Amino acid sequence: MAVARVSVAVAGRVGDMTVTYAPAMPQAGTELRTLIERELPELVEIRHDLHRHPELGYQEARTSGVVRRELERLGIEFRAGIARTGVLAHLPATGGRTDGAAIALRADMDALPIEETTGCTYASVTPGVMHACGHDGHTTILLGAARVLSKVDRPRPVTLVFQPAEEGGAGGEAMCEQGALRGERGGGLGPPVGAIYGLHGWPQMRLGHIGTRAGPLLAATDDFIVAIEGTQCHAAFPHLGTDAVLASAHVVTALQSIASRSVSPLDSVVVTVGRIAGGTANNVIPRRVELVGTVRTLRDSTRRLARERFFEVVGATASAFRCRASIDWQEGYPVTHNDPGATAQVLEVARGTVGPGRAVELAEGFMGGEDFSYYGQHVPACFFLLGLTPEHADPASAPQLHQPTFDFNDEAIATGVEMMCRLAGA
Repeated sequence: MAVARVSVAVAGRVGDMTVTYAPAMPQAGTELRTLIERELPELVEIRHDLHRHPELGYQEARTSGVVRRELERLGIEFRAGIARTGVLAHLPATGGRTDGAAIALRADMDALPIEETTGCTYASVTPGVMHACGHDGHTTILLGAARVLSKVDRPRPVTLVFQPAEEGGAGGEAMCEQGALRGERGGGLGPPVGAIYGLHGWPQMRLGHIGTRAGPLLAATDDFIVAIEGTQCHAAFPHLGTDAVLASAHVVTALQSIASRSVSPLDSVVVTVGRIAGGTANNVIPRRVELVGTVRTLRDSTRRLARERFFEVVGATASAFRCRASIDWQEGYPVTHNDPGATAQVLEVARGTVGPGRAVELAEGFMGGEDFSYYGQHVPACFFLLGLTPEHADPASAPQLHQPTFDFNDEAIATGVEMMCRLAGA
């Protein structure tokens, strides 16, 4: 079926900038877009305020306060203090409908310990902390969805999940443990959740595009601290000691054999040593060297294999140099695995929101991690990517996630809000 596209731009004035909502979209859903357009200027102001005041995981008191304020203003039932600073909200179905599980929509709220260098007028005022992963945009989008959904017909109940501590704190797991998906009787609100959707702003994708895939989208994230211990000695007399530096260098090299020789070339695994620490002087071979890093995998079976081989390689290589190795293995987030049915729903909604040519079924996943993965262990879930990079810019050279120059693109807010509203049935 042919789909018409709109070509009229709607602009809103926000401070000293103009935000334009003019994606190449099908005509359907004009009423919904009109509501979004009306909210957009205030949503951009909220996003800038959140960006200006970033908070680390489980410290999102002010951010949670902004969320609570908005929900109170809208008259939406909510519960605060879940997983410390998380907020759960509930919108009942309209028209007297009472049957059916809820659709959940999720946003993360925390920032990162990074010094911002964007030069934005709304840059972080908190030294060493910034929204370098776009969670200010995610929270704003979900608040926008709350505004719009409160004004339209809702065929199913909607649960809004504002979670803390995605950046390493497993806030998603904590929200699940405290009943966010279980409904009123299980510690949450409303009926139990039947499916959940979440998004992430993606600078590697162009503005106005949506991407996702069934199966593994983002990787499991396991971390490690390895201590290699030898015998300290004078640098001029290495034969009188056992060299932990030399052993560590070989361990770093040998670990790459996990990807090249233990895992199929058609599978994915990353073993990265991100920090090496050891030694005090140029003429001393130290007793101890520490290696810190991460292992990323997209399959549970590969995750198990990588862990097994990691312990074997580290232990055997250290032993070959007459050193000892101890490993602190820190199991992180599981694979973000998208349910096929929920993914089909996201792609269908995306085709109606941004157009068939901009709704992208991704051929492969990415090695970043996400604690949205925990929700998918309880209910059908789909996580999707929201393009951020303008058409005139190169996604490869645009500021990327976790970089001090990254800033969420305000022009993606409207598309994100529409996707969330449509997934809720609006």
